[in-house]
Amino acid sequence: MNSKLSRRELLKTTSAAAIAVPYFATGSHAIADESKSAEKNDRPLLGAIGVGGQGRHDSRRAKEFGDFVAICDVDQAHAEQANQELAGGKAQLYGDYRKLLERKDVEAVIIATPDHWHTKIAIEAMQAGKDVYCEKPLTLTIEEGKQICQVAKATKRVFQVGTQQRSENGDMFLKAAAMCQDGRLGKIQRVTAIIGGAPAGGPFAVSPVPSTLDWDAWQGQAQVTDFIKERCHGNFRWWYEYSGGKMTDWGAHHVDIAHWVLGASDTGPVSVEGTASHPVPLKNGYPTETNKYNTATVFTVTCRFADGVELIVTDTTAEHDNGVLIEGASGRIFVNRGKLTGKPVEELAANPLPDALINKLSKGKKTGNHMRNFIECLKDRGEPISDVFSHHRALTTCHLANIAIRLGRRLNWNPETEQFVGDDAANAWLSRDQRKGFEILV
Repeated sequence: MNSKLSRRELLKTTSAAAIAVPYFATGSHAIADESKSAEKNDRPLLGAIGVGGQGRHDSRRAKEFGDFVAICDVDQAHAEQANQELAGGKAQLYGDYRKLLERKDVEAVIIATPDHWHTKIAIEAMQAGKDVYCEKPLTLTIEEGKQICQVAKATKRVFQVGTQQRSENGDMFLKAAAMCQDGRLGKIQRVTAIIGGAPAGGPFAVSPVPSTLDWDAWQGQAQVTDFIKERCHGNFRWWYEYSGGKMTDWGAHHVDIAHWVLGASDTGPVSVEGTASHPVPLKNGYPTETNKYNTATVFTVTCRFADGVELIVTDTTAEHDNGVLIEGASGRIFVNRGKLTGKPVEELAANPLPDALINKLSKGKKTGNHMRNFIECLKDRGEPISDVFSHHRALTTCHLANIAIRLGRRLNWNPETEQFVGDDAANAWLSRDQRKGFEILV
């Protein structure tokens, strides 16, 4: 869809037959009056897919800049709550995201489902002509990242990943990246991403599926299992079936910053090795118990780049428990969401960073609001500050770290071919089996 068309023009091209029948609908607001919403102003019409806690948070921020006309969640209770918060009860509700994507009036979607659903929905959204804001971590496997980049290039849709540290937090991460790329620390020798460890928990009991939840749809590409509430809302990231623990949770943030400061947005490490503790025994890398959290609770992984730089990804250090420590030949700095410290930082007052470098890193956009950055790019078709391609590279490093600790050995990686070097067993981990009917198709 051409985002420059007026809303009246969009309305003319949208037939009533193209408006999907909702998978479920509630109350008198189930069928939205699209003609009225389409004529209000030039704010983009939005759809929300996945409206649990983070999804509602993201969508509340998007509501400042656009209007929600369609909301989808496999938990009807989530959808109804979001409808009231985001659209005053007037949006159309869906239990099947494909029905939402059929709507011609929806220009962009906010995706905040559990992680194992991100790639499939994002790809199909782009193929349907929608621009995409998708929560991190964007993918479940490295192959998914390659697929999503392929479709993004082919469709030329605007795609913002929800790694908001690039835009927000007082520009502290932006300044850290600029300081490193301006040589204020000398040659960077080591970056340590401190991301915390996943919790241990279980054994958990099987319980009845809530009446509002489509548990089969929620499981998606994952293999079918009995419902355990700790697998679902709020806790899915502590199961390898659906996510990657803290490695892809906070790792998606801090490893992204590490790649940013290193100028490594289109490459990755050449070797990865580390140690970890898991709350359940692993056999050939796979959890042996199904009723306990299974992602790593304690870990330290060393990722080495071709130029000799080391990226350490760890749950904690003696000095810090969350943030990014950057060490160079002539200085070091530490940054997290609350502070930016180090002697090079103190020297900024007398020697400010070049405006041209800040502008380059921010891609010419005003910082301070990650969602605003996305909406501005919808209008000018520019690249968002947290683009899909750089995120794929950073998250690949997180996936590599998880593969290394699950296999328990050093792995050599070719960032150009995006394959393990001479290691068929490791290459088998680049993707995984997907349940029939939920495959990702490109």
